[in-house]
Amino acid sequence: MKEARVEGERSLLLGIGISAVGIGMYVPFSLVFFHHVTGLSFTLVGLVLTVTGVAGLVFMPLAGTAVDRFGAKKVNLVLYGIRAAGFALYPFAGSLPAFAAVALVTALADRSFGVVQQSLIGEVAHGSARDRLQASTRALQNAGMGAGALLVSGVLGLWGTGGFTYTAWGNALAFALAGLLVSRVRPLRAAAPAAAAAPAVAAPAAGPPAAGPPAAGPAAAGPAPQPPAGYRTVLRDRPFLGLTAANFLTALGYSALSVLFPLYLSTWLAAPDSLTGAAFTVNTALCAGAGVLIAARVRRSGARRTRSAALGALLFAAAFAGQIVLGTLRPGQSATLVALLAIVVVYTLGELVHSPSGGALSVSAAPEAVRGRYLATYQLSYALATALAPALFTALLSVDGRLPWAVLTAAALGAALALLRLERHLPAHAVHAVHAVHAEPPAAPPAPSRPFAPNAA
Repeated sequence: MKEARVEGERSLLLGIGISAVGIGMYVPFSLVFFHHVTGLSFTLVGLVLTVTGVAGLVFMPLAGTAVDRFGAKKVNLVLYGIRAAGFALYPFAGSLPAFAAVALVTALADRSFGVVQQSLIGEVAHGSARDRLQASTRALQNAGMGAGALLVSGVLGLWGTGGFTYTAWGNALAFALAGLLVSRVRPLRAAAPAAAAAPAVAAPAAGPPAAGPPAAGPAAAGPAPQPPAGYRTVLRDRPFLGLTAANFLTALGYSALSVLFPLYLSTWLAAPDSLTGAAFTVNTALCAGAGVLIAARVRRSGARRTRSAALGALLFAAAFAGQIVLGTLRPGQSATLVALLAIVVVYTLGELVHSPSGGALSVSAAPEAVRGRYLATYQLSYALATALAPALFTALLSVDGRLPWAVLTAAALGAALALLRLERHLPAHAVHAVHAVHAEPPAAPPAPSRPFAPNAA
């Protein structure tokens, strides 16, 4: 059966692709980019970016709370606006205090954006439509970032380092345009929770009401007390915390290509630096060109999200084990090139299988009322892995070039095992990627005064 389309889906994906172009215009050159845009030294720029990046991690839980209170779409648009304003102001932030202020506000928006975007996918789609949007989003992000890097290379070729200023303004325009496009998406109407509907359909007790005083206690005169709806709810959800921990192990693997791979090539394998560029090109091309197709194949297979995510982790483990074998044999340069590219292909396949299923699993396992807080907690696993990876990998690499790959292999295998063990403890609708038209929970019988309106936006 054909999956239901999300209202405004094309605008949503186009906005994501355009914002990815903006990200690609500065992320690969961040230190050089901000040095030329602000005129500050590399040391000061690096210090400010590090401090503001850590501050952004602290802000992520607040972003989750804002999503639960105001809705993911509204917060998403605010963050696009902040990012657009930040890059528009960067060329005027020539002093250290001005640059630190603009960088801080922009970093808060950047770090929180993943939480809000994941929440938005949960807000606008159900069932396997979430998996499709996850796959499409990742493909567009890879393609957009690659296009952005090529675009800024062309700008620098025409105008030299002065072109970074035009790039900053172009980036601001990209975020503003992305926000306008995303504003056209329409969130789904939330279904009434089963618990709330239960009193309306409960059958009365048989026989006449018993004589005597009413039931003791204040609960008889009012609604039952509700469980806490803040981060205490997340911390009490042990299966979701297990899912987050498993994702932390996998997220270390996601950091390997950008952090560990170049160091491993240049130190342990003594391979030319050009191989790093070739590996990134293969990874980006496969993610952009094959990501949606592979994710669709996984969905059509009917695989449970936990199992397809575990398969992605196993492919990661196979790629990391391949690096250990390569680092032990150390063949000639031609054989090393072929082996490295084959390993990168296996690694990328793991990424393409794991990412849509893992992302949709986290979105679907989060209760709708506190989805923002749940996903803020989940996204911290990525943020912590990204923050720890440089120190961890360099320390292990200084002992033996194969040691970090051994740790990553064990981490990926542990993540796969944890996902399989968590399968029976997670909600069934999160584990099974059914089609969106079947993903809604059964509705309670409608009240005569408010008939159910399935097409309401």
